[in-house]
Amino acid sequence: MAADSRVSQAGGLLAGMRVLDASPYRPMPHATQVLADLGAEVLKLEPPGGDPMRVYPELFAAIARGKRSIVLDLRTDDGRRRALELAAQADVVCEAWRPDVASRLGLGYDAVAAVNPSVIYCSLTGYGQTGPWRDVPGHDVNYQALAGALAPPRPPQREPSVPRLPAADLEGGTMCALLVCAAWARRLVTGEGERIDVAMTDVVSWWVGAHSGTAHVDSAEATRGSPGYGVFATRDGRWVAIGVLGEERLWRSICAALELDDLAAADFATRLAMVDVVNARVAAAIAARDADDVTERLLAHGAPVSPVLTPEEATRHEQLVARGLFLETTRGLVPDLPALLSRNPRRSATAIPDVNQHPEGFTPPVTHG
Repeated sequence: MAADSRVSQAGGLLAGMRVLDASPYRPMPHATQVLADLGAEVLKLEPPGGDPMRVYPELFAAIARGKRSIVLDLRTDDGRRRALELAAQADVVCEAWRPDVASRLGLGYDAVAAVNPSVIYCSLTGYGQTGPWRDVPGHDVNYQALAGALAPPRPPQREPSVPRLPAADLEGGTMCALLVCAAWARRLVTGEGERIDVAMTDVVSWWVGAHSGTAHVDSAEATRGSPGYGVFATRDGRWVAIGVLGEERLWRSICAALELDDLAAADFATRLAMVDVVNARVAAAIAARDADDVTERLLAHGAPVSPVLTPEEATRHEQLVARGLFLETTRGLVPDLPALLSRNPRRSATAIPDVNQHPEGFTPPVTHG
């Protein structure tokens, strides 16, 4: 088969691939950095004022190396028109807004596919595009908690704690890069595009597995660091995770749910200066309620909360069940591929091969006419 006619002079495994990256922050830019490092041309679509990650120069450099940048205001007709023009020229379009935001900004899958039917369109969110938790806000700590990654391996000897590594962010981005490459390889053969839906919670759960012995916990303090970001004990001996960074709206939602009215007006700088006091107040309010009650209250107020589950509990949670993440095999329950593909739905094998069951090696390749 002939090689792609747009192979770059720069070379690289993905030379010739054009990627439009409309995502801010870290998770999806991590994915497109992998693609860029493999030779893809990545155009970073930034909002007026630039990506919020630019306030962290060293971290931003790590996820923006070798990329091109364009600023567009997708709240304007001209910005949306130009973005669609660029999407029509791209092989891959990546976005990491909450579900339906891309569509409201004129860069959703349907709009892009209308001008570029063979596009590979990749979305990365905390909980995915489907399921009852799809619209719940959150950050890395929430996704790890719900996936069973924060549960102590031998309770009650240890408490769950906030991990130093943002594993959900990085693992989710890595999965996006992997699936984009797989879709690209298929498109070179069939000409078909793909719609990829990756949930960071799914990916972490896939890494953790369905057994408590694989859970990992960092030794850092549970509630120290950022105000309103951490894991907190409940009255019934369970734990919940709250994930607020600088979002004032989310902070106010937590204060409303926990009846911390006197703290609601404190901005992020003020909260950061008194982090121990703030987290002590949050911890006390949560400790006065059972886990289910406090989770329901926080969810009702639109707060970024999730229960700290064991891996076994995660397999039964309504969100992961709705996503169809786990499947039965001949040796028990295991996580399936943590993504939903529009043209190639999961067809995961459930049998575990015996030793030397396939001495013939690879399956003969399929020849396309």
